[in-house]
Amino acid sequence: MEDCIFCKIAKGEIPSEKVYDDEHSVIFKDLNPKAPVHLLAIPKEHYAGVHEIPSDKIDTMGTLYATIGKVVKQENLTENGYRLVINSGKDSGQLVPHIHVHILSGRKLTWPPG
Repeated sequence: MEDCIFCKIAKGEIPSEKVYDDEHSVIFKDLNPKAPVHLLAIPKEHYAGVHEIPSDKIDTMGTLYATIGKVVKQENLTENGYRLVINSGKDSGQLVPHIHVHILSGRKLTWPPG
């Protein structure tokens, strides 16, 4: 999608502080962190939400979660824990209409979240 800020980050058109980048996904630091560690994991293909992923591309999320697994180990987040969050739609708080997984860590996270 032309106007999508996350698509532009994935293509390198907008700078970001990337912690991981491959042919399928990018993980970068959130500019407005809600925890000491707040990363965003995105697939390079544009989908607004899980509900938009065609059945022949459903492995997109499996690949993204495998990448997240690598990064939480790489960033030493597994010892004390981390939270993964996907928001979908305006009422959930999704600000950028490109599917993304928030990776939150670095402090005790309360429940319920919102």
